[in-house]
Amino acid sequence: MITVDEMKQYLRVDYPDDDSLIQYLINSAIQICLDILRTDDKSVLQSSQNGKAAVLFTTAYLYEHRQEADHHALMITLRSLLQGSRKTEF
Repeated sequence: MITVDEMKQYLRVDYPDDDSLIQYLINSAIQICLDILRTDDKSVLQSSQNGKAAVLFTTAYLYEHRQEADHHALMITLRSLLQGSRKTEF
């Protein structure tokens, strides 16, 4: 859905030192967004109007707030971004 190079451009990171961390955070962000959408189907996230933006935002948030992340605030933001595609139940 999002490559490390795309994410690095979004983050304005131009060195390779954090590539593996960024890939890990992309994978985590995708799973968090899938959880918010209440699905295991990645195509639902990919077809969501704000899916890519949500993954970019989540990855950036996790990268930039590694020490003091407010996960509650992150989840509220993601629910707002993905509300239109969110299933009512699992």
